[in-house]
Amino acid sequence: MSSTKPEHIIIVGAGIFGLSTAIHLARRGYTNITVFDKQPYEKTLYSYLDGCDAASADINKIIRSAYGSQTIYQELTSDALRSWHEWNQEIARGADLPPGFSPSDRVFFNCGNLSCGDYSSLPTFERATVECMEAAGFKRTQLITNEPADLNAAEEKGFFPAMNPFSKKTLGVLDTTGGIAVADKACLYALHKAKSLGVRFILDPFNGAFASFIYDLNSQVIGIRTADNKKHLAGMTIMACGGWTPSLLPELDDLCEATAGSVVLLKIPQSSQLRQRFSPSRFPSYTFKVRDGAEGGLYGFPVDERGLLKIGYRGTKYTNPKVQKDGKERSVPITRWTTGNEGTLTQIPQQAHRVIRKFMDEYLPELGQEGINIWKSRVCWYTDSFDNHFVIDRVPGQKGLMCATGGSGHAFKFLPNIGKWVVDVMENIGMDSPCIQAWRWRKPASGEEPTNTLMEGSNGARSLGKTCLVTAEAARSKI
Repeated sequence: MSSTKPEHIIIVGAGIFGLSTAIHLARRGYTNITVFDKQPYEKTLYSYLDGCDAASADINKIIRSAYGSQTIYQELTSDALRSWHEWNQEIARGADLPPGFSPSDRVFFNCGNLSCGDYSSLPTFERATVECMEAAGFKRTQLITNEPADLNAAEEKGFFPAMNPFSKKTLGVLDTTGGIAVADKACLYALHKAKSLGVRFILDPFNGAFASFIYDLNSQVIGIRTADNKKHLAGMTIMACGGWTPSLLPELDDLCEATAGSVVLLKIPQSSQLRQRFSPSRFPSYTFKVRDGAEGGLYGFPVDERGLLKIGYRGTKYTNPKVQKDGKERSVPITRWTTGNEGTLTQIPQQAHRVIRKFMDEYLPELGQEGINIWKSRVCWYTDSFDNHFVIDRVPGQKGLMCATGGSGHAFKFLPNIGKWVVDVMENIGMDSPCIQAWRWRKPASGEEPTNTLMEGSNGARSLGKTCLVTAEAARSKI
């Protein structure tokens, strides 16, 4: 550990960016770190079903090394995977476990991640993934599903069922380094690690809820005020608030926006043979036509220990534009647990339901044959940047304020290591590295076509106010 650094650091947000940053600050020698969040995670255990509405509060997330030609994320994943395996080993040893954990728990399942579709030839992204992973020395980790040699390699590695896990053939690449993170348990384990390192957490709807910044006479941020009207001064404040970050930091306009994916959960009875069919030992995490627009953008998981089978859709990323104090519209998350909406059935866009239902009927028909249907549905809010790169930087003009956001739906896998980079930026270390340069405050280059179109407002086609929604009950029947 580095020499002691007593400067007070505040982190707003106890999701993956906030947790990881807290751990790496403490490892770097900072002894005065406080994490604030409105969610009482130590009580709710990061469970969406028990009231948590952040993207990090989930049952599972995809882990993959497959990033096409974007080797900065490939390398970042390789580093993260070492920690995921180490965390599993630590838990298995049974020492210093969080309350409720046992040595049989795991936070990572190496069940593989299949990127596939109803393709006649392998898409450019998947082929680039194979080439880049091979060039980096990870030979025979990316297996093409119709290549005889790769099918043999899958058999040898124990991944053969994951190469073609659906009732219809698909073409794609199985990333044998990947799989799933058990999201809620992983966050709890990271929280426990941070507390063990001396990090303080204030997790409460009032005491922990961000209300406003505190400024000095030069209009520089010197801390925050929480909803209980208490002042908390700090040398650095780091905003890591997930989908809420863009509405709390107007400086992110045109760089980041809160967008919603659509998620359904199916509940498979303990007695059903489908528990084994969709077990992580036989079934991978997957993406299906994930870059193919509104009729694609699907992803899914093996069944979890409670029998929950999750399927998600981000072919269309929905928004919830609301007029803010400055008169400008910004997308703000709204969930099952939003104040004034508590306990109501979550609705999902009809388009999302239609695409998910079509996929289930064609590729997972055994679910319908056993009468297993949608149990719950939700929207899940991420922060999309216009180019899918993260934003880890000082807020322009504010030496005492940083943000760590822009996960764009692919950040969870970096829970063990993304905080290292946040601290590097704070300490001005390695600022010329490709990662940090990609994550700097930025605008689209002249003539650049953004990956994500942001801030279309309430008149945009993706606004939930203009979108036909269906309830969880309606989602149980076919459209």
